[in-house]
Amino acid sequence: MKCPYCSYEESKVIDSRPTDEGERIRRRRECLKCHRRFTTYEIVESLPIVVVKKDKSREVFDRNKLMSGLLRACEKRPVSLETLENAVDEIETTLQSSLDREVTSIRIGELTMDKLKEIDEVAYVRFASVYRQFRDINSFMDELARLLKNKQ
Repeated sequence: MKCPYCSYEESKVIDSRPTDEGERIRRRRECLKCHRRFTTYEIVESLPIVVVKKDKSREVFDRNKLMSGLLRACEKRPVSLETLENAVDEIETTLQSSLDREVTSIRIGELTMDKLKEIDEVAYVRFASVYRQFRDINSFMDELARLLKNKQ
């Protein structure tokens, strides 16, 4: 590790400890030349997830976009921001843990609806109405009937 003070490339680790719930490691180092101390952070490098959209275009997975959709679905509902952040974390973890580097937007939508069904049924129906592009009241009612049937 290059010293930020003298640019010498050798240092020794004095202290290491996990931060951010084990996501990163904080290392306290000392330069072997000038003996000044500095801190570095080590994180696990994750490969980006590529989303294949319905029109076959591709874009990098954006958790902010997912969060935005969840916030819209849960607007004026008694759902905490922490609950939504946990849902996004769980969805992203599911995507990262699969061996596929490309995932369809349909898969992300299904995972999102599964999470919303657990969190808030009204938010689920709101999200499903946009995601599944309900054409009329009958398709909307069919989804509500399916939800009621599963609840019983």
